[in-house]
Amino acid sequence: MMIKIAIKNLLGARLRTILNVFVTAFSFFLILFMSAMYDGMLQHAKQVTMDTEIAGGAYWHPEYDPLDPMRFEDAHSTLPSEIQSLVDQNTAFPVLVSQASIYPAGRIMPAIMKGIKPDQNIVNMPTNSLSGHDDISIPVLIGKGMASDTKLEVGDTFTIRWLDADRTYDADEGTVVHIMDIENFKLDMGHIWIPLDRSQSMLSMEEEATYVTYKKGAPQIHKTEGWIHRDINYLVQDMEAIIEADKPGAQVMYVILLALAAMGIFNAQVLSIFRRGREIGTLMALGMTRTRVVGLFTLEGGLNALLAAAATLIFFGPILYHFGVNGIPLPIDYTEMGMIMAKRLVPIYTTGLVVSTTVLVSIVVLIVSYIPSRRIARMKPTDSLRGKAVV
Repeated sequence: MMIKIAIKNLLGARLRTILNVFVTAFSFFLILFMSAMYDGMLQHAKQVTMDTEIAGGAYWHPEYDPLDPMRFEDAHSTLPSEIQSLVDQNTAFPVLVSQASIYPAGRIMPAIMKGIKPDQNIVNMPTNSLSGHDDISIPVLIGKGMASDTKLEVGDTFTIRWLDADRTYDADEGTVVHIMDIENFKLDMGHIWIPLDRSQSMLSMEEEATYVTYKKGAPQIHKTEGWIHRDINYLVQDMEAIIEADKPGAQVMYVILLALAAMGIFNAQVLSIFRRGREIGTLMALGMTRTRVVGLFTLEGGLNALLAAAATLIFFGPILYHFGVNGIPLPIDYTEMGMIMAKRLVPIYTTGLVVSTTVLVSIVVLIVSYIPSRRIARMKPTDSLRGKAVV
C-alpha cells in the first residue's frame, strides 16, 4: 500500500520528480564513468608494464635500485645457479644496467645503458633489431622520446662513454639501428639499449647481470643467493601511486555532484511536507502512525534513487557502452608527464564498481529524504488538517 501511495505521489509531482531524478542520474553517471576511467588507467598501465617490461616478475641484484643510478656500478654479479637455469631454459632473460654519457651532435647527455639479449621474446620490445650488425661497433636501440630529445635518427652515430668494472673510462661509437614506438616511458626516456654480450664486454662484466626478468607462469626460485624477488604488485606500485595521487581531485567532484543531487531531493522533501500538510493530517487522522508517515516520505525519496538508476541505464547506458567499447581519445601524450596511458583510454566497468556506486547514491538519497521527514513526527493532526505550517 505504501509503495503505491509513494509512486502516486511521485507521479503527481511531475516536474519536481523529473528534475530530482535527472540530477541524481547525472551524478550517478559521472561518478560511475570517472571511477571506471581510473580503473581503466590502472589496468592499462599494469598491462603495458607487464607486456613490455616485467612479464611475470623479476629478480634483482641486492644493490640494484632503479631510482638510484649512483648504485648501478655495484649492482651486478654472476647469476645464481637456479636463476641461471631459468635463463638457459629461455623462460627468463638477464639485463645489465650501467650509467653512460652520450654525445649526440657534440652535446653531452646522461643516459642509462642497458644490455639485453636480442633474441628474447618474453617482453614486447623490438630487441631483435639489435642482432645482425657485426659491422657496427655498438648497435643501439632507443625510443621515440629519447630520439626526440637527442635529435637522433636511424643510422646516426654518436659517442658513448662508460665506466667499466676496473673503474676505467672508455668510449666508442654507437649507431642507432632502430627507434621503437613504445607506451612504456620507463624503457624510453633517458635509455639506450645494446646487445647484452656487447655490454658485458664493454664493462668487463662477463656473464654478469643486474636483474633478470622471467616470463609469466615461470616457477618462483627460492634459493636466490641474496638476489631479491620482485613480483608484479611491487613492480607496478609506482603506477598505482600516481593514479591514487590523482584520485582526491576526482573525489571532490563526486562530493559536489552528490551534494547537488542531495540538495535537490532535500528541498523537494521539505516543500512536499509543507504543501501536503492536509494530506499528512488526514493520514494520521485515519489511523496511520507517525512512524509510517515518516516511512512513506522516506520511501518516496528512496524511489527517486531507484528511478535515477533506471534513468542512468536508459539515457546514459548507451554512452557508457560506447566509451567502454571504443574508448576515449586523449588530446595530449601523457607519457611526457610520467604516466603510462593509452592514446585512447577505455573505461572498465566492474560489478563491484556498479554495486558500490549504486549503494552509495542510494544511501545518500535515503538519508536526505529521512532528515526532513522527521519533522512529521512533531506535527499535530488537527493543525495539519487546518493547513498550518510544520513547526
